[in-house]
Amino acid sequence: MLAPAKINLCLYLGARRDDGLHELCSLFEPLALADLIEVAPAAADEVVCPGVEGENLAAAALAALREAGWERGPLRIEIEKRVPVAAGLGGGSGDAAAVLRLAAGEVAELPRIAAALGADVPSQLRPALALVRGAGEDVEPLPEPPRHAAVLLPDGGGLSTAAVFAAADRLGLGRGPEELDELAVRLRAAAGAGASPLDYPELLVNDLEPAARSLRPAIGEALEALREAGAPVAFLSGSGPTTVGLFADLDAAEAAAAAIDRDDAIVCEAGRAP
Repeated sequence: MLAPAKINLCLYLGARRDDGLHELCSLFEPLALADLIEVAPAAADEVVCPGVEGENLAAAALAALREAGWERGPLRIEIEKRVPVAAGLGGGSGDAAAVLRLAAGEVAELPRIAAALGADVPSQLRPALALVRGAGEDVEPLPEPPRHAAVLLPDGGGLSTAAVFAAADRLGLGRGPEELDELAVRLRAAAGAGASPLDYPELLVNDLEPAARSLRPAIGEALEALREAGAPVAFLSGSGPTTVGLFADLDAAEAAAAAIDRDDAIVCEAGRAP
């Protein structure tokens, strides 16, 4: 099965909550770029992700399903990573959501379990364009947009989400609740009609960009490279460091990637899961 990446078409930052998370208003959009996950019966539960060390959110998802009483036999889950790690593309969250989908119809309250695993996991239970509020737990599906394409510049990934949010707090970034509500109305009106995000570029803003750039200055150079290559709109995805240029089709995206000539450039379709 596939676990698609996502981009934040926009990310408006609100106040820090008592639980340490921040209120957000964002549009999440799936990509054709996806991790490949193979699931097979085993003697005991095992999650394997070659080349990626440390805590694995997919393993936490499987453990959460067992704690919720999931009775399917032991599984070996192997993840072939194609989505850059710690890059603002929701790779780990997508893997966790894919594991949770294995128990669809068998375990109740999957959205609650997803929210406990991480802010990006609930939206990935059903990868689709969505308006996301709260700290990620409030997911409102929106109509599928016309096909378009993206050029991604991951810059090696490895940028800590926690570090970026901490930098945002130090910089005093953020908006009030009334402004977030107003922006949600505008996003719902723009995207809810089934329009392409290329039709509402003025809303494709990431409030975390100054914080991420303070930690990874190369983000600014990547955004400029995308714009110089003809991207109608370019922005930071999530907490970064991946920058994204949107294009009307794959041909235009591939031409831009060739002009940029960076080894890390990824070209893929956007707007719907593979």
